[in-house]
Amino acid sequence: MIRLLIADDHAMVRKGLQVFLSTQTDLMIVGEAVNGEEVLTVAQSVKPDIILMDLQMPILNGIETTSRLTLEQPHVKVIVLTSFVDYDHVLPAIRAGAKGYLQKDIEPEDLVTAIRRVSNGQVELHPEAAGLLMTHVTSPGNVEGAGVGIQPDPKPQELASLTPRETEVLQLIASGMNNREISEALFITEKTVKTHVSHLLDKLGLADRTQAAIFALKNGIA
Repeated sequence: MIRLLIADDHAMVRKGLQVFLSTQTDLMIVGEAVNGEEVLTVAQSVKPDIILMDLQMPILNGIETTSRLTLEQPHVKVIVLTSFVDYDHVLPAIRAGAKGYLQKDIEPEDLVTAIRRVSNGQVELHPEAAGLLMTHVTSPGNVEGAGVGIQPDPKPQELASLTPRETEVLQLIASGMNNREISEALFITEKTVKTHVSHLLDKLGLADRTQAAIFALKNGIA
């Protein structure tokens, strides 16, 4: 069961999400919040797996709240659900730790799919958000990600240090697969996949799967 917290200062949005998501047998709405400070308090109490986070909220906005959650409650995954898809919102949200960035006009079924994928460790980005992110990290002068948590290109010896299997795993991470899907594709156990992921992140000096996926795309590994 995936435990959800809905964070939005508009009652109609919260109600609409609640009505639809409550019809899904594997999803459970465990709380609601109308501002960032309330998100932090409620999340601490109800222990959600995923928060659907609006960006424009009073007291503490969605980006600031996501950043606080990443530090204080790192087990919680944030999916931004907003009307804004531009550099000023996408890049800071990803930098803050969001694992998803979607628009509010998303089809309900697609939102459910995104929630399940993020729950399984994948990253879900609106196509425009993904385009902005990739344009940014591949632009001259942005080799350090300029605020989206991307490390400088690894040295040649670091790339060469990846085993063929680790390179395969990196490619599949970039394609959006979770550990279970990778294990099935490569006919290895999930435990072995986790070991490969840990090793390749360490060798490349990356912090998480999001950075690994972007690194792979940026360097033509995907």
